Amino acid sequence: MIRTTRTRRSLFVLDTNVLMHDPTAIFRFDEHDIFIPMIVLEELDAGKKGVSEAARNVRQVSRFLDELMQGASKEQIEQGLPLPTAKDGSAAKRTPSGRLFFQTTVLDTGLPLLPGVGADNAILGQTLALKGMHLDLDVTLVSKDINLRIKAAILGVHAEDYFNDKTIEDADLLYTGAKALSADFWEKHGADMQSWKEQHRTFYKVRGPAIQDWHQNLFVYEDSPSGMEAIVRSVNGEEAVLELINDYRTERNNVWGVSARNREQNFVLNLLMDPEIDFVTILGAAGTGKTLLTLAAGLAQTLDQRRFSEIIMTRVTIPLGEDIGFLPGTEEEKMEPWMGALMDNLEVLTHGQDAGANWARGATNDLLRSRIKIRSLNFMRGRTFLNRFIILDEAQNLTSKQMRALVTRAGPGTKLVCLGNIGQIDTPYLSETTSGLTYVVNRFRDWKYSGHITLMRGERSRLAEFAADHL
Repeated sequence: MIRTTRTRRSLFVLDTNVLMHDPTAIFRFDEHDIFIPMIVLEELDAGKKGVSEAARNVRQVSRFLDELMQGASKEQIEQGLPLPTAKDGSAAKRTPSGRLFFQTTVLDTGLPLLPGVGADNAILGQTLALKGMHLDLDVTLVSKDINLRIKAAILGVHAEDYFNDKTIEDADLLYTGAKALSADFWEKHGADMQSWKEQHRTFYKVRGPAIQDWHQNLFVYEDSPSGMEAIVRSVNGEEAVLELINDYRTERNNVWGVSARNREQNFVLNLLMDPEIDFVTILGAAGTGKTLLTLAAGLAQTLDQRRFSEIIMTRVTIPLGEDIGFLPGTEEEKMEPWMGALMDNLEVLTHGQDAGANWARGATNDLLRSRIKIRSLNFMRGRTFLNRFIILDEAQNLTSKQMRALVTRAGPGTKLVCLGNIGQIDTPYLSETTSGLTYVVNRFRDWKYSGHITLMRGERSRLAEFAADHL
């Protein structure tokens, strides 16, 4: 589905990377037609081997194309195959819409400005030829390759990015998980307010027009030093139930020796320590405390409260610079170089425990390491985790499909926490608006067993905070 509004029928030429990124792309263009050049089929054939996500997507595309071509003659293929449009399921269950065309003849692809016969130039040349052949159609090249779109613009070929995988139009619109109450909130919403206590928990029921924009597990607060801080437990039209949250900024309420340093960190610890919340997403720049808070909450609930049997930590293995090659050892040993954040934060959490006795600190570290397992995402498919506290670090580098595969691994009693910074995406063809982390933040914000917070303030050091703001 292309974002641009069109008044007449269009023909979209798909680049290979679009199909490798989203196997269902051929069903996403509504009533418009799709053209797949022969060079794209060649590139798909070359990329079908292996166990990577791209290879799996290529094989899925091939299955979709084979399903569409079942029983079709050469003449029917030349006239275009009826192309269903839908979001899920087999092609046979979809409602017919546009048509799918393959390159069946040699096209005049003369490109005097572009040297060589590379695949990108071949696709661009065929798009230019189709534009000359079909003057009654809007011919558009769809590619996630920015350089190919630049070359297309130079040659007068209309090219667009693939927009269907975007969760939101702008990352600035992403749900933050917290909302400040207006200065006149209680004047407009406090007339019929009800309050009650259940054990140590305090609840309020409020009514008013502003509540229509609230979500379950949204944090609301008065923007003053001693203002109220609460979490929305339920929303029904213009009526909501609020619960006052715990204040983890005091030393008395610390979590495994860690206290919140700001309002957002306090919200995070309330989500992490809430037994009713199964899925937590935390966004924030470097130094905002994502990993430290999550690890502290995991240790407190695993070793002290015994809610979970162990902590599992994993992340996507994408290097910052040049790859250093293969790593020796077991799965856990191979993952250790990627888990520097885990080791750094474990050192912080154990620093205050019997600091004068090295043997005591060593015993504590051994105990913690025995309850924390490091696992690779490559071996997650097919697994089910029971009563585990799972931490997924650097989640912004996952696609929506990879995120779905991981979240569905959670079994009964498991809590999954996704950490990331959508400003630091290393995966090719992913952006702030298409990241799997952005995807789950939007999809889970109305589910009553999930919560999200975006951390704004860095707490690592004054040097790190200045660098984040000015570099």
